[in-house]
Amino acid sequence: MICINRNGQVAIGGDGQVTFGNNTIMKANACKIRKLYNGHVLAGFAGSVADSLTLFDKFERKLEEYRGNLMRAAVELARDWRLDRVLRRLEALLVVADQEHLFVISGSGEVIEPDDGIAAIGSGSPYALAAARALISHTSLEAEQIVNSALEIAASICIYTNNSITVEKL
Repeated sequence: MICINRNGQVAIGGDGQVTFGNNTIMKANACKIRKLYNGHVLAGFAGSVADSLTLFDKFERKLEEYRGNLMRAAVELARDWRLDRVLRRLEALLVVADQEHLFVISGSGEVIEPDDGIAAIGSGSPYALAAARALISHTSLEAEQIVNSALEIAASICIYTNNSITVEKL
């Protein structure tokens, strides 16, 4: 999963692989990203699918509650996630973005806004992140193209990442 905010263009992408345990591919074309809040917010997950879908639902409710204020919704979700005994056990990470902000949200209460407008989570994230940084530094590609290329590179290296790529943009 990778999300990029470049020159006012925001794009998020994810591969389609759902892995069970350390050696079984259960699904090859899952969609791990969504547009939320009437298409104004992008969100993606890495980790347990059931846990991630629960977090998507809770995050979407926070967005509605705070009228699309991404920062407030992210902070409130992280707070609830950290403090709630049931939520605390969820094993997932979220990346959320709008035109202004990009955050990684974790169950330990972290809400991190990367300095460079690039966030990556999941098994293939180090590869996708490195590829995206190189592409941003050395090309004039648009955010959507960088997301797609970075995920293709990650899929060629990481056994937990495939090339069934879905990309959404704002």
